Amino acid sequence: VSVMSARMTISLISFLSKDADRAARKLNLLEVVRLPRMAGLVWPRSDAMSGVWRVVLAASLVSLSACQAVNTTQGGAVGVDRKQYMFSMVSTEQVNQQYAQAYRQTVQKAASEGLLERGTADSRRLNAIAQRLIAQAPVFRADAAQWQWEVNLVDSPELNANCGPGGKIIFYSGLIDKLRLSDDEIAAVMGHEIAHALREHGREAMSKAYGVQMATQLGGALGFGDAMQVANVGVEYLMTLPNSRGNENEADLIGIELAARAGYDPNAAISLWQKMAQANAGAPPEFMSTHPSSSSRISALQAAIPKVMPLYQQARR
Repeated sequence: VSVMSARMTISLISFLSKDADRAARKLNLLEVVRLPRMAGLVWPRSDAMSGVWRVVLAASLVSLSACQAVNTTQGGAVGVDRKQYMFSMVSTEQVNQQYAQAYRQTVQKAASEGLLERGTADSRRLNAIAQRLIAQAPVFRADAAQWQWEVNLVDSPELNANCGPGGKIIFYSGLIDKLRLSDDEIAAVMGHEIAHALREHGREAMSKAYGVQMATQLGGALGFGDAMQVANVGVEYLMTLPNSRGNENEADLIGIELAARAGYDPNAAISLWQKMAQANAGAPPEFMSTHPSSSSRISALQAAIPKVMPLYQQARR
């Protein structure tokens, strides 16, 4: 995740917290606490964990009342059809607008520092690959054809790339140069990042962050102090990390299908992640990471590639 993405997260949480305040004020918090007893459930013993479970249940009830199930994309040949649950107060338009502002600032800053590559061989190469992938995006969601897509290359040693909400693509030259990426491998990276945008994983992350925000507010209102420290750790692992790994897997699958449909060899995703594994020796254990380990990622890709090879072969005719 880029620094720009992290700043976007902080900005959106701050922006949306005003809505969270209004929503929390509408709740009868005492009734939320009484609900489990009305349903015949019994809290754990009155210790710190009792507070944790009250907070988690209260947050879950609030989340359910404000969530809506959405299908952001078609399943495609790879069969990504998981229903996503988004807070209704975290709209696609809000996320796209906020991200577009942060993206413009990043591009302007790079340009002012003489780091924005325009008209170079690599920038032309990147744009050519992007146009072929973008042309396939409506296969997964029709409205992507109306997105205001942008593609920019920044001269930086970072091994990073991103496609933010609404189709804002940014690549860093270090990723291309240090790993000596082929066009097929660039397409694998870009397809993966575009998939995140198509699936609105950014909005989904904001919805989860919104849930954490509301849980914190409810915990304070219910008078649980120390318990909230334990709850925050639980929320991080139970809500954020596993789902983030799931999102990465979805982006891998949709990414190789986008690449295949655009005429890029999906097998390049394997060599890409092999190169990434070598560049990131000593990676943290998979359970503690928001990304799958390279070995498990490669295994999943190898299983999925046969599903998209006919699309690649057809595109190459």
